[in-house]
Amino acid sequence: MCILSLMRLCFSSIVASVVQKLLLNFVRRPQIPSNGSHPVFSDDGGPGVLQRVGSAAANFVLLPYYTFNYFVSASAEGATSQLADNSLLVLLILIHYRKCISMNESIPTNGVYMSDSNTNVKDAPAFHENPYCKALNNAKDIQFDHADVEGNAQNGPVVRLSFASLFDALGTCLKDESSVLLLYSLVHGNCDFQEYVLVRTDLDTLLMPILEMLYNASRKTSNQIYMLLIILLILSQDSTFNASVHKLVLPSVPWYQERLMHQTSLGSLMVVVLIRTIKYNLSKLRDVYLHTNCLAILANMGPHAHRLSAYASQRLVSLFDMLSRKYAKLAEVKNDKALKVMSDQMEADIISDDMSTELHIYTDFLRIVLEIINAILTYALPRNPEVVYAILHRQEVFQPFKNHPRFNELLENIYTVLDFFNSRMDMQQLDGEWSVDKVLELINKNCRSWRGEGMKVRLVL
Repeated sequence: MCILSLMRLCFSSIVASVVQKLLLNFVRRPQIPSNGSHPVFSDDGGPGVLQRVGSAAANFVLLPYYTFNYFVSASAEGATSQLADNSLLVLLILIHYRKCISMNESIPTNGVYMSDSNTNVKDAPAFHENPYCKALNNAKDIQFDHADVEGNAQNGPVVRLSFASLFDALGTCLKDESSVLLLYSLVHGNCDFQEYVLVRTDLDTLLMPILEMLYNASRKTSNQIYMLLIILLILSQDSTFNASVHKLVLPSVPWYQERLMHQTSLGSLMVVVLIRTIKYNLSKLRDVYLHTNCLAILANMGPHAHRLSAYASQRLVSLFDMLSRKYAKLAEVKNDKALKVMSDQMEADIISDDMSTELHIYTDFLRIVLEIINAILTYALPRNPEVVYAILHRQEVFQPFKNHPRFNELLENIYTVLDFFNSRMDMQQLDGEWSVDKVLELINKNCRSWRGEGMKVRLVL
């Protein structure tokens, strides 16, 4: 082995050891001894240089605390939290640092940057590979056979730790912004950890803190909301995840204040909270991309909906109603003749263009909501009688768009379902008015005989 290869291996070992030590500090939350020391070099007969890297990393992380403890006597509980939290902060700094280099620069082996006259100075910049980020992305579950891990490690040593412990630690600390960023980094970059999360049966460990933070979106910045939504968006791309959240039943949701939620599925809660986030964004932030992320998550979940609750079903139809009213208002203002006779024609043109853009955005939003409802009715109608009840109860909100060129094809399936169940209700000789229970009884009965005749299968979003 040449010296250069040996140096690279040694550096990879150091990087892996540092990342592993920082992760273990976060997971185990060790207590800092009041007079503790972490020598870089051990006595004779101690561990080798690669094993001593963990102690070096500990010194690096613990330095602020030795200084702090010199002046202030911290409690054991506080010190434990500080070490874990600051280990996490150091890890996040290391994995998200990016060194930029222009494409017109070459990197010789001596590490000196030289300009390449044959390339365009205006070329887009590139980034050096971050070894710490790479180490985190390649981290493996300690439960895997060590030989398999070593066999798959083609680029040096691998970080190995318990994914179960990491999962539990994240679930405990997710109300902290830095823990959310670590979870995002893992599910986005580490395929093995993402797969581990997706097969867990206790997804509420991670999802409940995320949903609670989204529920309290008014206390979060738009960037924090984005991070939470992107995590959900990544996870919702997996069909197993979508099936699992709808089958996991929550006994209660104590932080949800608008109404009592008992024995509701995690999937139903996700639908309710995401729609609530959309409504908050519509009234406060008015961020188009935040809307898009929320709707994309709902679209991923749609085909796998299972026993969606009455409240979640009603919220979904109410979302369409809210967006449709906003769309109608924009269309009315845009077509207002008063806009055409404004004294400043240039200003009128600018306003008209802005409204056209906003109208186009709401058109897309409405189409996505219709796609979500379509997906539920096409692929999961027998399992979702409450969704059928919701569209029957509010079927008038779809009428203005039935013959609209941008929406009519999306409403064909919805009206196929409406016609089917309306006809079944008309055939019933009922004395008095229909009650909620009687309508649901009829829906449940006919859901069992539903064959989807006349439904046009659309591509899943």
